[in-house]
Amino acid sequence: MQQTEAQNQKSDVPFNTLICQEDLCDEEHHPDNSSQKKRQQVSMSSMIPGRRGRPAVVILLVLAAVLLIVDVALGLHYNHLTAEDAELIKSELNILQDTYKIGIEATYNANKNLESEKSRQTETNWELEHQTRRKSNYEERISKIQKDIAALKSHLPFIRDSCERCPPGWVFLNLMCYYFPFTAIAGQKSWQNAREYCQAHGGDLMVIDSKDKENTTVTFLRNKIDRSKPLIGFWIGLTDLQEEGTWKWLDGTLLVEGYWNYDELGDDTKKNCAAVFPKENIFQAWDDAACDTTMKWICEKSPTL
Repeated sequence: MQQTEAQNQKSDVPFNTLICQEDLCDEEHHPDNSSQKKRQQVSMSSMIPGRRGRPAVVILLVLAAVLLIVDVALGLHYNHLTAEDAELIKSELNILQDTYKIGIEATYNANKNLESEKSRQTETNWELEHQTRRKSNYEERISKIQKDIAALKSHLPFIRDSCERCPPGWVFLNLMCYYFPFTAIAGQKSWQNAREYCQAHGGDLMVIDSKDKENTTVTFLRNKIDRSKPLIGFWIGLTDLQEEGTWKWLDGTLLVEGYWNYDELGDDTKKNCAAVFPKENIFQAWDDAACDTTMKWICEKSPTL
């Protein structure tokens, strides 16, 4: 028995050594009763479970209680705000809706005004294009008028001295000298005889190659003739003797613009010479006639310098 107990005591030594080696070392050097008591207390406390986890459990319980209190307080606060501010929130929502409607209406009106302004801008652009074209036309007309003025100024000496620049009995018109045989003594001639008369006096039958010359000539004739008598024609230098229907001036130039009286213009192939009449409508003052018909005539020649 004693040997067995001794062995058991020996087997206990390593267990205590694992628990506290420092104490065992101290006991080897200073074996006493107090050391053995400490060793027993440490081994007992190490073997009692749950003592170190109690503070953590307490902290968790405290946190849970705090969260519960906060949750309850927030719930009460929320219920309190909902009860008091429901009408205010509803009122603010209505205000926001009204503001939104006003914004939508303002946007619609703005878009409508924008379309209207675009339409007005389009009309303005059209008017601008029209005015630009008018400006261009006016500039062309001004340029032409300035050229005409310059031409008239250059011919002022001829106009002032027209009596000296045209032979006696001739008239200065359209910057040229013209002979009109209004008197009965001058009589009437055929187209060919009239041309020969003009050539004998240094000129030829009149050429009317512009509206201005047509207007000046017909107006002058109307003012000189006796309107109580039948209208008498005046031969001009226009004929289709070379080719029927192809009217040419005496210099061979083709007729570009004629002032025919189409109501009396016939298809008679014998009517190959043209004459001008003192009619009210200057655009229908020409007529064709047989070249051997006797009429008055108009001679034309350049003024003397």
